[in-house]
Amino acid sequence: MQARTRSFYEEAIGHFERALTLDPLSVEAQGRLANELVGRVMDNLTNSATADIERADELSRQALAASPRSPYAHLAKAQVLRAQGRCEEAIPEYETVIALNRNWANAISQLGQCKFLTGSLEEAIALVEQAIRLSPRDPIIANWYRRIGTIHLLQSRNEEAILWLEKSRSANAAAPSSHAWLASAYALKRDLERAAASLAEARRLSSDDRYSSIARLNTVGYSGPGYWGVPKIRALFETTYFAGLRLAGMPEE
Repeated sequence: MQARTRSFYEEAIGHFERALTLDPLSVEAQGRLANELVGRVMDNLTNSATADIERADELSRQALAASPRSPYAHLAKAQVLRAQGRCEEAIPEYETVIALNRNWANAISQLGQCKFLTGSLEEAIALVEQAIRLSPRDPIIANWYRRIGTIHLLQSRNEEAILWLEKSRSANAAAPSSHAWLASAYALKRDLERAAASLAEARRLSSDDRYSSIARLNTVGYSGPGYWGVPKIRALFETTYFAGLRLAGMPEE
């Protein structure tokens, strides 16, 4: 199992770029390239987020125009919509992918993430757990562990949150978001030494300065620029995640 790191994304994107050079009309290559471009944006492992999303959007449009029933094309479109903070629109795209391939674990997990951001917390956990059962050695399993930990944290189940977030960190220590979530969770448990160390690691690993302040993190958003989900989910972020980050030492500005 290879975790998603900067070098992983660079290598994968390079392979799919070469595939498109050999066959510019390959719908699978277009869809898979778009998925990797968006993936590194959402994993905070790119220095060109806007360009990556724009390229992925273009590729998804080309793929859908050429093959309207391609699961790769629909997944690419769904991923772009989610990265733009348009989860309500992304949900039917993910559902189309699953209808075409009911065992596609990544699509199931991403549907769960959109369900979470639109307010269906327990449904979201069930979907991500389903993805884990389908693909227990998946290269992006760290993301799935983190998503479950996130939902537990937002519902103030801190012990369960830490359990899942530590699993996420162990599965991919290079992902800055797991460290940031752990910083919040540790702080809410009043383990401020671990919280400060986790926040420092998140800052070191981040490709931008999103963990420099609450204001900056609000600007960047959780799923798309400035987007933190529907109002009730945004409120939970404020009372748990942001509260913990403040305790861990993150300044307002």
